[in-house]
Amino acid sequence: MAKLEKRLRGNFDTVLAMLDEGIMSGSMSATLEDSSDFEADGVRCAVRVYERYSWTGGNRLSMSLTLFGSGSELQLSAITSGGSNAMFFKMNTIGEDAFLDTIANLLN
Repeated sequence: MAKLEKRLRGNFDTVLAMLDEGIMSGSMSATLEDSSDFEADGVRCAVRVYERYSWTGGNRLSMSLTLFGSGSELQLSAITSGGSNAMFFKMNTIGEDAFLDTIANLLN
């Protein structure tokens, strides 16, 4: 499992669209599995779950993305999971790290 957390400033919808477009165009096997959006008292939360095939691991892995914000103050959390073939411990996390790097590269 790999995790990236970052505080951002910007327009919630613009940042969410940029992340979604970057993830979906970053891998031809990437899919948006499901999404959920909440808003209360001017605070917004968007949850996205993506999946893609890992060529190095020979399996699929997922990434959950949560964008939380009020006004232009945003908090992003992205966590990848899967991609290991071992039964009792993780052996191959290269695919998880590469999937998460998609977001890290978008933010740089």
